[in-house]
Amino acid sequence: MSGNGTRLAAITKELWIQWQHTREDWKDAKSLEFERKYLEDLLTSVDAAVTVIEQLDKLVTKIRHDCE
Repeated sequence: MSGNGTRLAAITKELWIQWQHTREDWKDAKSLEFERKYLEDLLTSVDAAVTVIEQLDKLVTKIRHDCE
């Protein structure tokens, strides 16, 4: 499960990097609005999701260990 969290974080980081490249050519109020409205919320949500995935991974590991 932790691999999924790592992958999600990596994909999101790559999206952010691509967005930064896009911003080099798209510099207006709409690009700022898009970033604030969609990307900032996405980054916050992904960070929270990765944290939950890590917690679930620890819980699953503990459950497996307890059942052995």
